Amino acid sequence: MRVLIGSDTYYPDVNGASYFTQRLVAGLQQRGHEVQVVAAARTARSEVVVRGGTTEHRVRSLPVPGHPGFRATPPGVRRRVRAAVLAARPDVVHAQGHFAIGRALIRAARELGIPVVATNHFMPDNLVYYLGLPTPLERAVEAWAWKDFARVFNGADVVTAPTPFAAALAEAEGVRGPVTAVSCGMDLSRFSPDVDPAPFRARHHLDARPTITYVGRLDAEKHVDELIRALPLVRATVDAQLVVVGTGHEHEALVALAAAQGVAEHVRFTGFVADADLPGAYAAASVAVNPGTAELQSIVTLEAMASGRPVVGADARALPLLVHEGSNGHLFTPGDVVGLAAALTHVLTDDDARASMGRQSLRLVAAHDVAATLDTFEGLYAALLPTAPVRPPALLAGAR
Repeated sequence: MRVLIGSDTYYPDVNGASYFTQRLVAGLQQRGHEVQVVAAARTARSEVVVRGGTTEHRVRSLPVPGHPGFRATPPGVRRRVRAAVLAARPDVVHAQGHFAIGRALIRAARELGIPVVATNHFMPDNLVYYLGLPTPLERAVEAWAWKDFARVFNGADVVTAPTPFAAALAEAEGVRGPVTAVSCGMDLSRFSPDVDPAPFRARHHLDARPTITYVGRLDAEKHVDELIRALPLVRATVDAQLVVVGTGHEHEALVALAAAQGVAEHVRFTGFVADADLPGAYAAASVAVNPGTAELQSIVTLEAMASGRPVVGADARALPLLVHEGSNGHLFTPGDVVGLAAALTHVLTDDDARASMGRQSLRLVAAHDVAATLDTFEGLYAALLPTAPVRPPALLAGAR
């Protein structure tokens, strides 16, 4: 099967949607499918490159002011995306969003008679934090953003989202259902309780005392500030350290907050950690924590669970689907720093509970094996195709 996957965020971007798309591409190729990618370039020039055996149609992008590392594809990329479709000659296209590349890909596929699968990784919450708008205007922007999203995704034949929560949310915001819930999936062979934490600890100058670990972007909607505020309360009972893995817009403010809270010497900001080194980050953790309030699934939470770690998470959005209160961790009310500290303290001071929660994380994460995710997408693609795929006349004509 020929599959063209399109995403506005892809390698080397560091975020859940980028990592999921990379795993999907690699997994489909390993199963014998011919996969090409259309994604944003890292420069203002469009180009076609081959990386790791995958043809990538890179569409020009521009840096986002004030957000180092973020790039946006400007309007007017429809011709480039359509050219990628004509060159790839896919049986099916799979859009990973509704921004410039995703919407151009869906439109081109519709015009050329190619089936479309679209997966949503978007929540307006991840954007409006940075606009600094009054609350009524912020709500208006969110409503417009959801309406725009639904209009684009209603051009797809099949729409998926990472969790039942995300699927129901998409339908509630105007996407014609049913929206299919398909986990982003985990490579369970990479993350394991058996990973040796020593190399990661040595690299980042960590000792072996009780360790709270956060992995993810350091951006406002992730609420890492609540975690830093909770640390002094935790340390009143247990000699704990906090490891913050990742980069983002809030880094400097978080460093300053740790100093103001008197815990700077107990907080280690590792900066960016390569994907290959992440198993070590979880192996060095006693408990993983996710205080974010804008999660449609949370790949980092799945990674922590696959590493056999208990998880403390915000009782918000999709996190309660992964963090089961009292089973594999604890939930806390967003903004409740005292409650967050109490949850972390319990996990760190009760050895039996911590071990039991780690075992439960392993049991729960088993349902998210990436093999099942690949099986599902293969089935969705195949269901959209005739028994013997025939190239649409428009596509054949355009390819000559």
